[in-house]
Amino acid sequence: MQLHDVWFVLIAVLWIGYFFLEGFDFGVGILTKLLARNRPERRVLINTIGPVWDGNEVWLLTAGGATFAAFPEWYATLFSGFYLPLLVILVCLIVRGVAFEYRAKRPEESWQRNWETAIFWTSLIPAFLWGVAFANIVRGVKIDRNLEYVGGVGDLLNPFALLGGLVTLTLFTFHGTVFTALKTVGDIRERARRLARWVGLVTAVLALLFLVWAQIDQGDGKSLVAMIMAVAALVVALVANQAGREGWAFALSGVTVVAAVAMLFLTLFPNVMPSTLDADWSLTVSNASSSPYTLKIMTWCAGIATPLVLLYQGWTYWVFRKRIGTQHIADAAGATH
Repeated sequence: MQLHDVWFVLIAVLWIGYFFLEGFDFGVGILTKLLARNRPERRVLINTIGPVWDGNEVWLLTAGGATFAAFPEWYATLFSGFYLPLLVILVCLIVRGVAFEYRAKRPEESWQRNWETAIFWTSLIPAFLWGVAFANIVRGVKIDRNLEYVGGVGDLLNPFALLGGLVTLTLFTFHGTVFTALKTVGDIRERARRLARWVGLVTAVLALLFLVWAQIDQGDGKSLVAMIMAVAALVVALVANQAGREGWAFALSGVTVVAAVAMLFLTLFPNVMPSTLDADWSLTVSNASSSPYTLKIMTWCAGIATPLVLLYQGWTYWVFRKRIGTQHIADAAGATH
């Protein structure tokens, strides 16, 4: 295996980690409107991810930076061709971060409600658009002989991509719902489990359609194994949720995310962005990569820094592992809105 193959795998791991962590993060943000009935419950939901949401986004920054350094042609074509959806995602992530930080700066109900609405929409929109973007990467886009994207925004809104967006939206919502059941106590926990059942069923149907479509289109034996793992993990997650085993349900929903994203990268390799105009114009791990010397330096840096980052983030989750409920919200007794 050459270094550009290694870095394709590493970038896949970074995106898998991002979708696993930010997936339930987005899901909890969506639940502030779907599950929470009043301000204390919204605060409970926000507090479940309060200590970790910004750390989860580091995976996105690392994935983007690694793509820029290891595969500059991929980065250039991706960010120029997908400029509008990626810009929308970026704006949403900025507003979302501001909403988390500014929501509690003033006590007025309207102030807090507006920021909570911002959290909902800036969680829902990226959850959908990431699926649209990755579905297009796997399916292929219009890339010419100069390795440049020559399509328009309308080309990105094809049936396969829109289905991919619905899959990530529902899957992240399910992931966030079982995370909420794992991290909360009381009535909100029970309602999260009931909601997870229905969201999970919708997710299973959409995910099966999308993954089978991707497998038939350009899958192989390895991607088939990953697809079976994703579907099986989702089904067992639903069973675990129904049995009240929140830890298992969350772990298995995470396996679903990991296996589904891994399948997409397996169907993609050795391409990084296939061309629908001519297969010879596709971006591959070889023609889109940096020099071997650059990749060698990056490998040494990643080998030293990655274990430290994983240890720190794992410690953060361990410290904030306890469940919370409305009884832990100071002014919950007097809040009814």
